[in-house]
Amino acid sequence: MDLDWASMVGFVGTACIIGAYAYLTYEDNPNPFILHGTNLTGAALLTVSLVVHTNWPSLVLEGFWAAIAIWGLAKALRGRRKNG
Repeated sequence: MDLDWASMVGFVGTACIIGAYAYLTYEDNPNPFILHGTNLTGAALLTVSLVVHTNWPSLVLEGFWAAIAIWGLAKALRGRRKNG
């Protein structure tokens, strides 16, 4: 079975999200920029795939996944500014 470009992009996004989860589990003190940045990248790539191959429940999930990652990045930026 041949995979088209959108499916390949989706697989890279999946790898990003799985990698972020593994990183969170492995590291005792994970860097929030790496964690949330990787999750956001994964959600964006999966969204590209899901726009081409529409699956509404998964597309909604990726929207929430991206929103939580953006929230995490904003929280990390605020924390960095407070700690100077």
